[in-house]
Amino acid sequence: MIPGKIFFTKGVGIHKDRLCSFEMALRKAGIEKCNLVNVSSIFPPGCKQISRDEGLAQLKPGQITFVVLARNETNEPNRLVSAAIGLALPKDNETHGYLSEHHACGETDEKAGEYAEDLAATMLAGTLGIDLDPNIAWEEREQSFKASGKVFKTTNTVQSAQGNKDGLWTSVIAVAVFLP
Repeated sequence: MIPGKIFFTKGVGIHKDRLCSFEMALRKAGIEKCNLVNVSSIFPPGCKQISRDEGLAQLKPGQITFVVLARNETNEPNRLVSAAIGLALPKDNETHGYLSEHHACGETDEKAGEYAEDLAATMLAGTLGIDLDPNIAWEEREQSFKASGKVFKTTNTVQSAQGNKDGLWTSVIAVAVFLP
């Protein structure tokens, strides 16, 4: 099975129980009714990105649903947690792209999102034969990707939250959802 569509979603959940906190995050993301199967990082050639609303409308309760899932949680009051999915697509629609997941503490949405995007772009660059110095800042590397003429798009989806002030479990998720 090669997925033909993908959409991105995210959510935050807060509850006294860790598992229920995760369930609440799944509900905010709109994917709680599915049986999720984690897969690795390949964005299939020709896969079409659709909107969250369009994707959620296609899900059925109990459906086996393949996802790339970034997840983080804390019960430490005020601790910043984040989960991010990065995406890097080649210019050639017949070549696969990459997704990455990143889970961090103490990182803002912007920092976690850029890191996940950099991870995906680095994996794609290696596949495309683009040699990049990992010690150069993301902004400079991003320009190198685009200047190569081989990379079409990089982006990210990220969710962060501060741990509940009363010590309840706080879960964050960012998800790439594949559809047939």
